[in-house]
Amino acid sequence: MKMQQHEHGTPPKDGGSISLTNAVAMGTGVMIGAGIFALTGQIAGLAGPLFPLSFVLGAVVTMFSAYSYIVMSNAWPSSGGIAMILTKAYGPGAVAAAASVLMALSMVINESLVARTFATYALRPFGIQDGPLVSVIGVALIVMAYLVNVSGNRSVGLWSLVMSAVKIGGIALFGIAALWASGVGDWAPVARLSENGITGFAASVALSILAFKGFTTITNSGGEITDPKRNVGRTILISIAICVVVYLLVALAVGSALTPEQIQLARDYALAEAAQPVLGQAGFFLTVALAMVATASGLIASVFAVSRMLTMLTEMKMIPHSHFGMSGGIRSHMLIYTVVIAAILTVLFDLGRIASLGAFFYLVMDMVVHWGVWKNMQHRIAARGWIILTALALDAVVLVTFMQFKWRSDSVIVIVAFATVLVVFLAERLYLGRFVSRDDVLDHSGHQ
Repeated sequence: MKMQQHEHGTPPKDGGSISLTNAVAMGTGVMIGAGIFALTGQIAGLAGPLFPLSFVLGAVVTMFSAYSYIVMSNAWPSSGGIAMILTKAYGPGAVAAAASVLMALSMVINESLVARTFATYALRPFGIQDGPLVSVIGVALIVMAYLVNVSGNRSVGLWSLVMSAVKIGGIALFGIAALWASGVGDWAPVARLSENGITGFAASVALSILAFKGFTTITNSGGEITDPKRNVGRTILISIAICVVVYLLVALAVGSALTPEQIQLARDYALAEAAQPVLGQAGFFLTVALAMVATASGLIASVFAVSRMLTMLTEMKMIPHSHFGMSGGIRSHMLIYTVVIAAILTVLFDLGRIASLGAFFYLVMDMVVHWGVWKNMQHRIAARGWIILTALALDAVVLVTFMQFKWRSDSVIVIVAFATVLVVFLAERLYLGRFVSRDDVLDHSGHQ
């Protein structure tokens, strides 16, 4: 009973076992792992020479979006916090459950994205760009992330702290050295869009937002953070600020070393490609090592958060659960399900399609959160409605533009994304309506 109160209600002031420093390490770990190494080339391919600006706009949209999560987490901090936010905003029904599942899917997709990026960089020194080894190494990394997570919260926090310190310092040094070596004083980006035009640039912002969405890892782990009412919001803002600086530094360094065409050709390993001409072979190998550190730490932090979120959804009776004969509690089962799904996606999809699916699911879920908080919660928690509506409008513009661009370039992924969204909502309505009573969900959610 005490454990359920800790997870579903407001934790005591002292909170869980993750400090502010470790929480920031987890948040930046997820963001930098995906944003820099997995998405830089993808974003540059859409945005052209102005791709550093895409990161700036992505940060602006993210800062507006973060407001809804911060004010709700301050009111009700909990592990699996996004599920709790949605339940408070909509009640324990199909909308809250489906949007929570979309968030979980987005996070699992991000894990497969990061795993494939790790494998791509690991194989780059051997001249291998694709093939079965990418999937094999990606799956091996996911298994390692599982082993670290089953060792407990303190191991996850310590691992994230050490890895984040190494990679942020190393990436910053890479950016400064690359800018210096390439003669940044004589370099400036060409003020023109890519051949994709304004639509392509706007679509690139969707991937830039995906690069920042690791802040939701902090929200999902709110009940595990010490003094959560004070530290969840601080952790989110600090993590986003750190990532803005790192992203801009690296984007400028890559842009100074490579043409947009070169970045597009090396989109899956853009940083390593940028390091070689300006820093030599040693810089190339250093960048590969940093990429492996960054993606590994990001994956570990993401697995930690999404397994907690799925545990909360299960305990709230919002998703079905079967242990399939496995021993242990729900959290251990959800950890296994998380890594299995991530491993399957790692094998089945390439980086471009994985990133697109993640952006679709995240933006849809984010809009559902903003609408629910604005419509049903803003007066109760004294939130500023104009900030929430601005976040909602920015998400809508980015999502529609991204959908239009992808429909022209890869209509299959648009169909898969929207079919999945529809199936998730219909399945949740059927499950909750036929197999779970509202009172049962209310008993487990603590909804008021």
